[in-house]
Amino acid sequence: MNAEPRPAMRAVVQRGYGPPAEVLRVRDVCRPAPGEGEVLVRVRAASVHPDVWHVVAGLPRVLRLMGSGLRRPSPAVPGTDVAGTIAAVGAGVHQFAAGDEVFGETTAGMQWRNGGAYAEYVVAQADGLATKPSDTTFEQAATVPTAGLIALLNLPDLETWEPGRRVLVIGAAGGVGAIAVQLARTAGAQVTGVDHSSKLDLLRGLGASRVVDYTQDDVTQGGESYDLVFDVAGVRPYAAYRPILTARGRYVVIGHDHFGARGRRLLGSVPRMIGLMARSFVDPRLPRPTAAPGRRESMARLQELLADGRLTPVVDRTFQLEQAGEAIGHLASGAARGRVVVVP
Repeated sequence: MNAEPRPAMRAVVQRGYGPPAEVLRVRDVCRPAPGEGEVLVRVRAASVHPDVWHVVAGLPRVLRLMGSGLRRPSPAVPGTDVAGTIAAVGAGVHQFAAGDEVFGETTAGMQWRNGGAYAEYVVAQADGLATKPSDTTFEQAATVPTAGLIALLNLPDLETWEPGRRVLVIGAAGGVGAIAVQLARTAGAQVTGVDHSSKLDLLRGLGASRVVDYTQDDVTQGGESYDLVFDVAGVRPYAAYRPILTARGRYVVIGHDHFGARGRRLLGSVPRMIGLMARSFVDPRLPRPTAAPGRRESMARLQELLADGRLTPVVDRTFQLEQAGEAIGHLASGAARGRVVVVP
């Protein structure tokens, strides 16, 4: 007996690597079905973040060997961060039911691969989702997962921080940076945020006690010292920030290739990150690699932060599925004041 055909849905399909506006098109594809431990989510919003650009552009090329696909991406539908309503649950899923409003990541482990979120429906592992707080919009919730998980991983033990800790966030208005500013602020830190002049008002609204326009001022020459330098931008070397760390200060770099403007096209910033990890075993100011906490626990933490108001996502613009290439381009331009979202 032939199985009944699955219903169709609209999705953004990537047929190769290259400029987002050229390689992304909306097509009718089969709606996925949840397997064991998975749920089917009716997508209400999906966010755009740098990892999406990396997979669409296929840069640095090493990512193609790390799960994305050599000649073309597999799966073909981009997007990893989603918020929506559960349409169906697979076997073994007990924490969610149809109709629940959720947010989270659609991929597990390696982020340099497509996750299917730029579509009307997407399948996700239940452990990568959390219930969306009622006061948080779908658009806001969709912007949190990847950036929030990165921030939590690199800002451990926030509850043990003593009030008054001095924190410097470089690239503070981006996805990870904006969350880092808010988490550090709620932990009682004095936060200095560094970004472009057009985004300083946004940083003040997020709770930064001091803001620095990197186009006008060099924060390393200001005479201040910091207990933590949280370097999201990763433009300057560690040596530039080491002199402004306190005796027990720490330097954490997130870093990215600035949408191809920096780093090597083959390896990107991978060699630099490996070098810093190796150096961490002899330099106490660099954090040693640690195992990431469980996704279920981390998503529950992000849900709590959203629900009690310690974390408030800022959405810059929303785009339709047909504008996914434009949405990624808007993020890459650096003009966004807040997060960028795609809606079906």
